[in-house]
Amino acid sequence: MHGPASPGWLLVALCAATGAYCLLRMRSSVEEQRRAAGGEALMGFGMAAMAVPATVFTPPVWTWPLYAAVFGAAALRALWSTRGSMHHLHHLVGATAMVYMAVAMAASPAAHHHGGAGVPAVTGLLLLYFTGYVLLAGARLVPVAVAAAGTGPAGWRDRPELARACRLSMGIGMVAMLLAL
Repeated sequence: MHGPASPGWLLVALCAATGAYCLLRMRSSVEEQRRAAGGEALMGFGMAAMAVPATVFTPPVWTWPLYAAVFGAAALRALWSTRGSMHHLHHLVGATAMVYMAVAMAASPAAHHHGGAGVPAVTGLLLLYFTGYVLLAGARLVPVAVAAAGTGPAGWRDRPELARACRLSMGIGMVAMLLAL
C-alpha cells in the first residue's frame, strides 16, 4: 500500500488480529463456522501481508502472481461452496477482490506506490459492494441472544457477535485497501 506508514500498520494489525481470531474459530464445534473461518483467516492474513507499507517493504515481483493464484484458488473454493450457503458468495467477492488487487499491483508496480493502479470502474464497483457490506454488517452488529439455558457459556471460538465483528473489520480493511489502490 502507498501512503503514510501509520494507517498501513494499523490496517496490518487489524487484519492480522482478525486472521488470528479466525484461526481460533476453526476449532469451533460448529462445522459451518469452521469452514467459513478458514477462508476468513486466509483473507485476514493475506490482507495483512498486502497492507504492509511500501516504505517499509517492497515485495518481490513474483509475490503478486502468487497472491493472485492463492486467492484465485480461494475464489474457486468459495464458488463451489455457494451451493450450500449464500454466505460464501461474500467470500467469493472478497477473494476475487484480492485477485484484482494483486493483478493491478503486478501490472503497474510503479502505480502501487503512487496511486492509480487498477481499473476505476472495477475498483468503484468493489468499493460500492464493500461499503454497502460494512454498513449492513455494522447495523447487524448487535448482541446476539445467549445460547439456550443449560448449554453453558459460549467459548471464544463460538461467539457469533465476534465472528460478525471480524467480518466487519475485514470489510473495513478491504474498503481501505481499495481506496489506497
